[in-house]
Amino acid sequence: MAAPSHLLALFLGLLSGSLLTEATYYRPHRYFPHFIRFREPAANSENHLPEVDNRVPTAPHPGVPRHPVITALTQRSPETIQNLPEAFHPAPEVVHPAPDTYHRSPPEAPSPVNMSRVFYGVMFDAGSTGTRIHIYKFIQKDPVELPVLENEMYHAVKPGLSAYKDNPEEGGNTVLQLLKIAKKTIPEEEWTKTPVVLKATAGLRLLPEDKANALLKEVKNVFQESPFFVPHNSVTIMNGTNEGVLAWVTVNFLTGHLYSNTRRTVGILDLGGGSTQITFLPKSKKTIQSAPNSYIANFNLFNSTYQLYTHSYLGNGLYAARLATLGALGADGLDYKIFTSSCLPKKFREDVTFGGTTYKVSGVPDGYAGYKLCYYEVMKVINGKVHQPLEVKGSSVFYAFSYYFDRAVESGLIDGSRGGSIEVRDFKKRAKEVCNKMTKYRAINPFLCMDMTYITCLLKEGFGFKESTVLQLAKKVNNVETSWALGATFDYFRNLNIH
Repeated sequence: MAAPSHLLALFLGLLSGSLLTEATYYRPHRYFPHFIRFREPAANSENHLPEVDNRVPTAPHPGVPRHPVITALTQRSPETIQNLPEAFHPAPEVVHPAPDTYHRSPPEAPSPVNMSRVFYGVMFDAGSTGTRIHIYKFIQKDPVELPVLENEMYHAVKPGLSAYKDNPEEGGNTVLQLLKIAKKTIPEEEWTKTPVVLKATAGLRLLPEDKANALLKEVKNVFQESPFFVPHNSVTIMNGTNEGVLAWVTVNFLTGHLYSNTRRTVGILDLGGGSTQITFLPKSKKTIQSAPNSYIANFNLFNSTYQLYTHSYLGNGLYAARLATLGALGADGLDYKIFTSSCLPKKFREDVTFGGTTYKVSGVPDGYAGYKLCYYEVMKVINGKVHQPLEVKGSSVFYAFSYYFDRAVESGLIDGSRGGSIEVRDFKKRAKEVCNKMTKYRAINPFLCMDMTYITCLLKEGFGFKESTVLQLAKKVNNVETSWALGATFDYFRNLNIH
């Protein structure tokens, strides 16, 4: 009778192992590992950075179940993933088509160890000037290995949700159009397992509460009617602290700095339409002690605790700063007022819409224009409103993106396809040139003088950077957008507990 007992035990063991494997493969949104390895970029990837050494994970000990192991951070860099075999077919209108997709081998395949489990996450960034969708594709190559961030599909529409404050149904329709891209990007069998999340930023933070809530409700209805997985609190307004922290997580993950135990990280500068963020890991206790309590955030990531200096300045994003410079932000009687500035070409006159409100703006027809007068006007928007952390005058490295990047490209400071490193004084030098030759740059952007002067003033007089401080300008790192969206996806799966 001993043989039947052994057979029964063997059968139960195989059954339990099978159930465990099934739960691991088919419920990917139930867990998220401490560390997701990023696929090594192709030779033509944008914004390449120096590679970091690979460390291959050790093989499991005999007898250990072959299912995903959530480990502490030990690897410095991802392993190379071979090109995937079958072509990916994105929607025609997508700006950055995803390269490839991998289809799992059928159950009868002779080598199950080579099977891949693909899963996705969808994050919406509802900003003040546009709504963007980030579709992240992850691959679980083998149950004993950690998932790989394979690629990102990105698409944006304008204007932002806040422009539909009086017509929330139309705002919801913009999200619906982006969801159609997700349906074309993600295989149908994965829809019910793929979470969709929308986080709104300064655009909705600047709206009256009732109008913002009406927009959020409409988006939630769109999500509920979609075939995707809708988690609890899937549609929210994100506070400024989280916006800065999650952007910092994204950039330091993509640059490989979170792989290292040296705690050498980079700071981030994010200039949006309605708000601007600064976030970095202080090297000195004096920086933390001298900062307001609300400017220090703590969170856990990859078995490490981080204490960051971070703050979001609502109303100091690029578009909000334009209106503040013009004296239009919060003004009444917009039907008949014309707001003028020496930062604009003399003969310029135009209606400008921001957050669903239209303003009449113009240059000063019979007055003067140029850098000095513009700087004086912009200083009123900055002066006394921005805290200067102690360490920014040191040698810390900062990545600057969003409108920092866009305006540097428009003014010819950097190449738009590759990004680049510049000094703060380069913004100042180019701002002077643009402001003193407005007619030359008007066709590119009539607000370029005002924007470049504002960026110069924000960096120097606001945050207190030295003119020699080097900024790394990047729209993407390893083909992934430099925004808070990837960090927010980490937060959704792992709960970073930011406070």
